[in-house]
Amino acid sequence: MDKFMNLIKLSVGTESPETLDVWQQSRAAQTEDGLPRHVTRMWPKREAEILNGGSIYWVIKGVIQCRQKVLRMDEVIGSDGIRRCAIVLDPELHRTQTALKRPFQGWRYLKPEDTPPDLPKGRTQDDPIPDELNRALAEIGVL
Repeated sequence: MDKFMNLIKLSVGTESPETLDVWQQSRAAQTEDGLPRHVTRMWPKREAEILNGGSIYWVIKGVIQCRQKVLRMDEVIGSDGIRRCAIVLDPELHRTQTALKRPFQGWRYLKPEDTPPDLPKGRTQDDPIPDELNRALAEIGVL
């Protein structure tokens, strides 16, 4: 298998990639081996493609801002007895060029050709365009 698939997910309550990182460092957001995870009800049917090099792209405040490589998927049984999927992530957050994304529920598949490129290492912002202008340009399809 040479192709891979990504996931995209809203990071609800997160203000920035930094606050996402802080949350993921909390014990509640980690696996037993200390890696960050996101627990979801639905198990991705395209698991093999995701594990073949895919990432989860995080939408923060209506904008894709960063991604993390998906390392594995663990089964988690909740206190209600329901089987869930823990998407286990590489702890390194990769900043991406920003891309406006409308709200949606749960996670979605994201094709590699539809993903925003990573920013160069060490760069924390896409560009000096103010957020409101950046959103307006994205809404009309300029960015």
